[in-house]
Amino acid sequence: QVRLVESGGGLVQAGGSLRLSCAASGRTFSSYAMGWFRQAPGKEREFVARINWNGDSTVYADSVKGRFTISRDNAKNTVYLQMNSLKPEDTAVYYCGRPVVAFQDGGFGYWGQGTQVTVSS
Repeated sequence: QVRLVESGGGLVQAGGSLRLSCAASGRTFSSYAMGWFRQAPGKEREFVARINWNGDSTVYADSVKGRFTISRDNAKNTVYLQMNSLKPEDTAVYYCGRPVVAFQDGGFGYWGQGTQVTVSS
């Protein structure tokens, strides 16, 4: 069974930074891409960033490119999202996700419980 647990959310002023973490259970973490998604009130969940299984390829949504950085530590079964220059429009619940199939960049089917990020203006 896959378990993903996010942490690191909170309240920050515009221009500030936060670092989200997502700890994954299981011994096959390094075989899977990982991603971050977010959902703002009244909106659908949207893609934020993705990192491939070994960490040498990353993809970002245009809205966060240059401000957010996704990374992973396979020895710790953890993926991170460093968020800098935060804006009020970044306010959302942030979810960690994992694809169902190993070594695939899409097909996310497992999710954490989410962590709230609130950016005040």
